[in-house]
Amino acid sequence: MDNAKSLPRAHPAADAAASEPAGFDFAQSRRDSLRRKLVERSVHAVLFLCALISVLTTTGIVITLLGETIQFFGEVPIVDFLTGTRWTPLFASKSFGVLPLVNGTIVVALVAIVVAVPIGLLTAIFLSEFAPARLRSVIKPVLEVLAGIPTVVYGYFALQFVTPILRDIFPQTQIFNVASAGIVMGFMILPMMASISEDALRAVPRDLREGAFALGATRFEVVSRVVVPGALSGILAAVILSISRAIGETMIVAIAAGLQPQMGFDLLRSMETMTAYIVQVSLGDTPQGGIEFRTIFAVGTLLFVMTLVMNLLSDLLVRRYREAYE
Repeated sequence: MDNAKSLPRAHPAADAAASEPAGFDFAQSRRDSLRRKLVERSVHAVLFLCALISVLTTTGIVITLLGETIQFFGEVPIVDFLTGTRWTPLFASKSFGVLPLVNGTIVVALVAIVVAVPIGLLTAIFLSEFAPARLRSVIKPVLEVLAGIPTVVYGYFALQFVTPILRDIFPQTQIFNVASAGIVMGFMILPMMASISEDALRAVPRDLREGAFALGATRFEVVSRVVVPGALSGILAAVILSISRAIGETMIVAIAAGLQPQMGFDLLRSMETMTAYIVQVSLGDTPQGGIEFRTIFAVGTLLFVMTLVMNLLSDLLVRRYREAYE
């Protein structure tokens, strides 16, 4: 008892000093937590603002297109517009059948896809499965350079280089023709096709490859029966995106394909695409407010709908093949 009574008591000031670090740490932790919440809310606000701007921009584009398009269809029956085969809105004898423009757009896009899809897919397979690292480091930058070339350069390349070659082989080839525009457009969209397809191929799990090799499959069998089927959804997405890019291309077709709206599939003739017509009217002296000027909004709306349908179709195909593979 005497020893217990003889123990010195802690001074009140010492107790306060000992409790200060704990209180200081709690306050600092609370300030850090508030700061993190503030930063997080700021980031969320910026992201929401960016998403809102994207939505508002898309909405504004749709409203602008629909407003002028509705006025256009107030003067031109929509059935005549969608089914007519004569397009002469800028002439005295006006006709507003858009099918010649749709025909030219589809034909040029098909030529481009015939060029881009096989070459792009084979390039992607080679880069993903066969190419040594050193060779891959050379081919990839070349594809990136192709993707970065301005489309106006592609257009004049088609007109000044490809067209003379075609005229030497096929003398009946017109100066402005679908073949040269489609071929060069195919090389323009080739980097997109190759890059997206390669990403899809490299995303296939390596365990599947190793399992196939363990069962005695050759490299070609692994690629054709395991890797490509496993990446089919990504390859389909690459094809659809390439088609959309070809349909929306402007400068190449405006320079090399010509401005003559025609029906048919003669690749050696001049045709006009939907985007080329929009450029023709926008850069011309067509007065605004007239029915001639409103045709570009009607054509633009149809082009927008075509692209939207293709994107929805690509999403459906991707999900279907992904579910079948899984």
